[in-house]
Amino acid sequence: MTQIKISTTINAPIEIVFNNCRNIDVHQYSASKTNEKAIEGRTSGLINKGETVTWKGKHFGIYLKHQSIITKMDFPNYFVDEQLKGHFKSFKHQHFFTQKENQTIMTDILEYKTPFGFFGKIFNRLLLKNHLTKFIQNRNKIIKQITEKDSYAKI
Repeated sequence: MTQIKISTTINAPIEIVFNNCRNIDVHQYSASKTNEKAIEGRTSGLINKGETVTWKGKHFGIYLKHQSIITKMDFPNYFVDEQLKGHFKSFKHQHFFTQKENQTIMTDILEYKTPFGFFGKIFNRLLLKNHLTKFIQNRNKIIKQITEKDSYAKI
């Protein structure tokens, strides 16, 4: 299993950061480089516990689909999305939020397993882990910009 952990500090209240992080429209905006779109399930607005979303995006030159469900949610501190269908053996993305004075620390912990045995492990080491790390860093950068500029998403 591979784990990626990224923390981002945002100058905004925890509730606003939490909502912007689970906002489908904000995610689509932040994933514009991969042309990621919500195509089934919740396709706009705030996703909630028990809801699903199917994403279609271009990664490594091909369009892929990934369906996830929000399995846990504790507003405004924590939520988890996990793969239902997709190209990973398993995929779990935990989102933690902590308020420190006038700032929110947003921590992403992404845990996943690749399919295809040895070849999947090599692909992960050479390309996938770096790709996913940059994807989350870019997403968090845009969430930070949107939140600090407008306080809430106007996408």
